[in-house]
Amino acid sequence: MANKRNAAIGFIFITLLIDVIGFGIIIPVMPQLIADMKQVDISTAAKYGSYLTVAYAVTQFVFAPVLGSLSDKYGRRPVLLFSLFGFGIDYLFLALAPAYSWLFAGRIIAGITGGKL
Repeated sequence: MANKRNAAIGFIFITLLIDVIGFGIIIPVMPQLIADMKQVDISTAAKYGSYLTVAYAVTQFVFAPVLGSLSDKYGRRPVLLFSLFGFGIDYLFLALAPAYSWLFAGRIIAGITGGKL
């Protein structure tokens, strides 16, 4: 019993580590990515970046109870894997986005699947 619990806690910590590493990689390059994409200066790009952050936060706030009920129904591990899959899609959108609207769509997908705990 204790071995299963330790494995579950280890899985959760690794999931969170992957998530934090992803944020640590993308946050420093986000303003320059937006500035290059929209042909604006960095301060204006930071404003557009804040819109992406707000979109993520609002969708996560709205969909966190949904993911919580799915976690109650199907278990924590499948929901965490689904959440990581959503962040993987978001990172693909961030890497391959030809327009700002794609960045916005990626952040909304990440917000919908953003329930980590």
